[in-house]
Amino acid sequence: MKKILIIEDELAYVKILRDVFQGTYEVIEANDGKTGLTLALKRRPDLILLDIKMPVMDGLMMLKELRKDTDFGKKVNVVLLTNLEPDGAIVKKVIDDQPTYYWVKSDVQLGDVMRKVAALLSD
Repeated sequence: MKKILIIEDELAYVKILRDVFQGTYEVIEANDGKTGLTLALKRRPDLILLDIKMPVMDGLMMLKELRKDTDFGKKVNVVLLTNLEPDGAIVKKVIDDQPTYYWVKSDVQLGDVMRKVAALLSD
């Protein structure tokens, strides 16, 4: 069973994502970027759903640290789901040339997220 790591501090949104993906995928959860980074490197999920604005370590810093791991971190698919409108320069600096996708939560439907995850994990 493929693994999805959800790194998100909004517990209601975590519950929605867990309910949607559990059963089809193994769901791993973290509520801050530091814990998420530790779990990502230890559990090596097939895909990461990552919020940007979080306590302890924000999502962009977590992603930057994750991508330093050349064996796993540079290759894993990451979908950034956030309430923040992107600052193009900052986001591009972090996600450039990596398997990363960026969506603003208010601009995307849950069905879109489900389809994207299924497409990224179908191999």
